[in-house]
Amino acid sequence: MTNQELITIFKMYLESEKQYSENTSISYIDDLYTLVHFLDREKFGSLLDVTSRIARFYTATLHEKYAPSSIARKISSIRSFYNFLCREELSTENPFLDVELPKKEKRLPKFIYPEEIDLLFKSIDTSTPLGKRDQLILEFLYGTGIRVGELCSIKLKDLDFYQDLVIIHGKGSKDRLVPFHNLLSKRIKDYILTTRQEFLKRSSDKENQSLLLNFKRTSLTTRGVRLIINRIISKSSETFNLTPHQLRHSFATHLLNNGADLRSVQELLGHSHLSSTQIYTGVTKEKLKKSYMDSHPRARRVK
Repeated sequence: MTNQELITIFKMYLESEKQYSENTSISYIDDLYTLVHFLDREKFGSLLDVTSRIARFYTATLHEKYAPSSIARKISSIRSFYNFLCREELSTENPFLDVELPKKEKRLPKFIYPEEIDLLFKSIDTSTPLGKRDQLILEFLYGTGIRVGELCSIKLKDLDFYQDLVIIHGKGSKDRLVPFHNLLSKRIKDYILTTRQEFLKRSSDKENQSLLLNFKRTSLTTRGVRLIINRIISKSSETFNLTPHQLRHSFATHLLNNGADLRSVQELLGHSHLSSTQIYTGVTKEKLKKSYMDSHPRARRVK
């Protein structure tokens, strides 16, 4: 089989059997093509010709261009690919099985402070339909901690205003219920009754059930949300960078800083393992240390 045929059946496996999202599937395939380009450049043959020696050589070359975390992800993707080939009896061994992965750098998640969040909200002109929608996007991301892809997937039927809950369709086809606060509830209702209706008037798809629409009157994409966040920052005259995922980090950090328990935050974020949520405790420890250094008489005296 050719490289393209192998990659195609692996992609089908990811999407049908593993039920990975389109973005996750694309990441796996991109990692495979990085290996294919290496094999072509070095004239090592096809994906079925890779040996343990070639696997180690390939991993070594990745250090010239990629960070340890990116290398670990690429090798993990390739291991999954060869495990699949072995399962389908298209290969007899996984050449990347014994490749040593680089140690990931332990970095605390980036977040912004509540005061900075407030400045972003104040910078939005809510007198226009687009401004109201942008305000809702910022409020939704920061108010629920959901992923940008999850936000774009919300349909009108997913909203329960009686209990102020939204059904989030998360990674691996795992659904979860996420509550939203009163202010967010009010803004969602206002957007649906006014702004969204204005968008639909000029849309060819009057049956579109997506909550969020773009200026073309079609469903908003993850790229569109990122552009909107960048525009909000630009108008606010703030100098920091902000991604939708950092709003998710901020959501988790601020909850823990204000006394929320780790298990509850885990459920809200949709983490399968508590260890994924525990990274935020490092951030709250930094706040605890700062509070101690600023407040203790002896610490202040030395400072």
